[in-house]
Amino acid sequence: MELGIYTFAERTTDPNTGETVSPRQRLRDLIEEVELADRLGLDVFGVGEHHRPDFVVSAPAIVLAAAGEQTDNIRLTSAVNVISSDDPVRVFQDFAILDLLTGGRAEIMAGRGSFIESFPLFGYELSDYDSLFEEKLLMLMELRESERITWKGKHRPPIDDRGVYPRPLQQPLPIWVAV
Repeated sequence: MELGIYTFAERTTDPNTGETVSPRQRLRDLIEEVELADRLGLDVFGVGEHHRPDFVVSAPAIVLAAAGEQTDNIRLTSAVNVISSDDPVRVFQDFAILDLLTGGRAEIMAGRGSFIESFPLFGYELSDYDSLFEEKLLMLMELRESERITWKGKHRPPIDDRGVYPRPLQQPLPIWVAV
């Protein structure tokens, strides 16, 4: 059994001042939270992706890389990456780099997300909600299994026998479907 914690990294009210915590302060607090979780022996820490003013993490891999430099053992995961509105190649590459930087502690939780703000932000139609998720998840899984990829789908430009680098330390890189 593994025990872990996750956060959406919401901006909360400072109990001493009554003011909303700044994005910079919230990110600094978040790194301290991951450090504490590591010291306490938790197994995994997850960071969710949002594109709203009340949350500070739009790119989980970047925040997790910063946390990875401050921790030694805890596994680092998105919770979730909104794979439907992202590019699976970029997600895979970002987490492969995270995996290399942390000595094999990266995981991806691919999901649909609990909000829909990323769809119009990145030019996707909500009417394609299900097909976007299915196609991009399949592509992400294929990227994990093969260094070179040939891909043709409905929602992304095709790829013809291209290598995807870097490759992660873990083989295979853990990918979870989160709902």
